[in-house]
Amino acid sequence: MAINLQKGQKIDLTKGREGLSSITVGLGWDPVKKRSFFGFGRNGPSIDCDASVLMLNSNDKLVSNSAVVYFGNRHSNCGSVKHSGDNLTGAGEGDDEQIFVDLKKVPGNVHKLVFVVNIYQCVERNQDFGMIKNAFIRVVDSAKNEELVYFNLSEDHSGATALFAGEIYRDGNEWKFSATGDATRDTGLGEIANKYTK
Repeated sequence: MAINLQKGQKIDLTKGREGLSSITVGLGWDPVKKRSFFGFGRNGPSIDCDASVLMLNSNDKLVSNSAVVYFGNRHSNCGSVKHSGDNLTGAGEGDDEQIFVDLKKVPGNVHKLVFVVNIYQCVERNQDFGMIKNAFIRVVDSAKNEELVYFNLSEDHSGATALFAGEIYRDGNEWKFSATGDATRDTGLGEIANKYTK
């Protein structure tokens, strides 16, 4: 049974689970359906959220220029992190995008995986996370298809255009998960990645 976390809480993923070697990190969201005065749907582009993961060293810096895995770079060079591909609308039940992590293959110089969701073309489309509901991040034991952690991200993030959902990090020989849930006004993945290069 999954453990529901609140913002700021942490949990040890591997303690007591010596066999845990691969996990699936699922991220999901639903666009708020807005209606006009007469009840018809409002015209406008769909909200296209993109999930990404940044691979950081012990100094919270990207381990390389290609250490950002997203729909445009779906595999890390080491082969430990893979992205499921782009979901353009958030429609449907369950995870909208998934990131697969083979913990045994994560290089020793990678100490943290930061999971982020940002809105594609948020400025051009005038969209923000106040237009999103039912956002979540969850961690699943891939081998057993067992949900380990669930973190509901659905507090009001009006005005925010990026959301740092959670982190998986090393602590000695263990891997832990931190429920981050921090919203920012970063307007794209490049702006987010630059924070970890300086």
